[in-house]
Amino acid sequence: MQPFAESATQLCPYCGEEVEVAVDPIGVASETYIEDCPVCCRPWTVQVSRDEASFDVHLRRDDD
Repeated sequence: MQPFAESATQLCPYCGEEVEVAVDPIGVASETYIEDCPVCCRPWTVQVSRDEASFDVHLRRDDD
């Protein structure tokens, strides 16, 4: 059975708006992918780190 995605609230590194990023709580220990901001449509680099009990999400500008 697949776990449901959880959401992490972050600030867009471009427009500063509060956004929710959907994250699967179970998966590889670390992953990086590109996702567009739903407010300003600029691309972020999403970094997800997981351990057994929790996960962390960080957004970076794609042009950094």
